[in-house]
Amino acid sequence: MGNSQLRKIRNTPARHPTLNESFVTVQDTSAPRPDAPTLVFDGPMAIVGGGAVDPGLLQALAAKGVALVGADGGGDAIGDAGLVPAAIIGDLDSLRDRQAWQERTRVIHIPEQITTDFQKALYSTQAPVTLAVGMTGKRLDHTLAALSAVLQFAPSRQLLVVDEVDVALAVVGAIAFSAAAGERVSIHPLVPIEFEHSSGLLYPVDGLTLEPGGLLGTSNEGTGGQVAIVPADDTPWLLILGKERLWDLVEAAAAR
Repeated sequence: MGNSQLRKIRNTPARHPTLNESFVTVQDTSAPRPDAPTLVFDGPMAIVGGGAVDPGLLQALAAKGVALVGADGGGDAIGDAGLVPAAIIGDLDSLRDRQAWQERTRVIHIPEQITTDFQKALYSTQAPVTLAVGMTGKRLDHTLAALSAVLQFAPSRQLLVVDEVDVALAVVGAIAFSAAAGERVSIHPLVPIEFEHSSGLLYPVDGLTLEPGGLLGTSNEGTGGQVAIVPADDTPWLLILGKERLWDLVEAAAAR
């Protein structure tokens, strides 16, 4: 579990929600419905997209009891890893064989085109911690859309984005964690955000305003020991660490 000092998540399988039908078309979906999740999970959940996906990561998540939900074609990525998703959600224009999946799992068709499949999966589910896998890579527009969705949903749920190298935790408010001396600690602003105080960083962010197109917090470093980062308000921002810190950040998200 790395060097996190935060409480551990029980490695028990997430409770799969009960639906009477394996294929559901959500009606009246002219607008997102974030207050009415269709599926509720008791444990961590990963929404898997059609971007760059490591089958080994999906297998490791499943072994830890993380429920896997496919965002449209992400369901096929889960299947390619030898696993069966807890559900597949989206407009289903990318899913290879809808009929075959209907016989194996819950398939939720949301035809509205106002939101991306990642957003559809987010507003249709609820979980204490949500990982986004396969939301980066392959297509830059999909990556940017995923980051926009993270900004939208970060105030209401604990979100992590995992790519081939890094894991990013969407943070609202302050956070404290341990980092080794020289360990890369990136602080990425999704929108302009002011930081009041920091400690344990090679380059303090005290009193700085970070913003896209302006000052960034890329490739900062820990000085060894505890790191604390305190923004001036609850504007969402991304804490980006190496992928080896995945479970530490899952624990951190669960403890928030």
